[in-house]
Amino acid sequence: MHPAFSTEAKSAIQLVLTTAHDVDKALADLPEPVARIARGQDFSGKRGQIVSVPGSDGAVSHVLAGVGEGKSPLDVAAISAALPAGNYALHSQPADWSEDWVSAGWADGAYRFDRYLTRDTTPPRLVLSGPAKARAAQVREAEAVDLVRDLVNTPAGDMGPDAIEATIREMAETYGAKVDVTTGDDLLEANYPMVHAVGRAADIAPRFVELGWGEPDAPKLALVGKGVSFDTGGLNIKTGNYMRIMKKDMGGAAHAIALAKLVMDAKLPVNLKLYIPTVENAISGNAFRPGDVLMSRKGLSVEIDNTDAEGRLILGDALTRASEDDPDLLIDFATLTGAARVAVGPDLAPFYTDDNMLAGEIAQGAQQSGDPAWRMPLWTPYLSYLKSPIADLVNSGGGMAGSVTAALFLQKFVDARHWVHLDVWAWREAKYGRPAGGAACGLRAMWAVLQNRYG
Repeated sequence: MHPAFSTEAKSAIQLVLTTAHDVDKALADLPEPVARIARGQDFSGKRGQIVSVPGSDGAVSHVLAGVGEGKSPLDVAAISAALPAGNYALHSQPADWSEDWVSAGWADGAYRFDRYLTRDTTPPRLVLSGPAKARAAQVREAEAVDLVRDLVNTPAGDMGPDAIEATIREMAETYGAKVDVTTGDDLLEANYPMVHAVGRAADIAPRFVELGWGEPDAPKLALVGKGVSFDTGGLNIKTGNYMRIMKKDMGGAAHAIALAKLVMDAKLPVNLKLYIPTVENAISGNAFRPGDVLMSRKGLSVEIDNTDAEGRLILGDALTRASEDDPDLLIDFATLTGAARVAVGPDLAPFYTDDNMLAGEIAQGAQQSGDPAWRMPLWTPYLSYLKSPIADLVNSGGGMAGSVTAALFLQKFVDARHWVHLDVWAWREAKYGRPAGGAACGLRAMWAVLQNRYG
């Protein structure tokens, strides 16, 4: 069982989740002594408000928690993040919420990254009461989100390209998948020149990891993730404040790996391929330079305007490789641009696709899962920002529409019937009222899409 969940309802604290609009109805459904104490504490159902009510023995019997407008299951995360250890049984919830929404939000807030801690980090546990199949699905999803967060939160000293490869190999062994890895200078012979160029300056060699699972005649699903284990910015070095959290620059790989785990654990009937280019964008005498021209697996030449726009380079080779297998659906995740954060903030997953039907599926998956996603424009006139006088493309489009031009760059390397690119942040700051650090963004929405398509 996941550490944020329990099946032991005996003696569990009763959890009342309510919106601000429905607080009167929620109180009316409670024993009068409980409701009286809540009113005395001015409980209004506002987001993050918690009132603990003792029973006759003095121990807490009820916890009333507000989710404000009730627009997002992540509002529950602010509750579980603040509660002490113990079992909590869901007494009531907003009328239009599913238990899946509650469990997803609860697990998000109850998450603890304790790899380097010596103190106790026991989280509060939500009692799951649904059928066994539903409980298994809730646990599966929570474990996948935790995997993203654990990978992103682990410092680059312990999560380099070699450790990312090891994570994929361990997952492959668990699910009976096949793994192929191309490392170091072998990348040149295997025609991954941009992966090699970005990662060659680091002590830990760059690599391209491929995982395959499923029946050959099943629909082909390709997942690609940006695996930059640490990003100094290269010779266009980042300032310290921007470099500080760049252990998270493999967050796209973390999302793709976690989605692959969901697919395999649920035995989704697909022919799955996972493609992870993983490098450290380091600085040394053989680092790639501004002004260099790189050849790509696709055959397109790319002039380097900025070595800090490195993720799209390794993804270019990876998307080309993924397209060679003629997938029915190609999904890529990348912590690609700060511009995406300026546009939509930390919670929304901005996505790009030229496929209106797929965009509709993602909108449906986002609504169904409570994991918000927002369609962004592949505005082709902005291709003019990517023109180079000496190469087919330049890797950085400048200061305008940075997330859009990055997506347009990637599109040049895609040849698939259905493709979507998610420009995720994979991070959360403490001020959002939920555990800070690595965060899943768009993972549950895309998992809903895959279940709707293939489940």
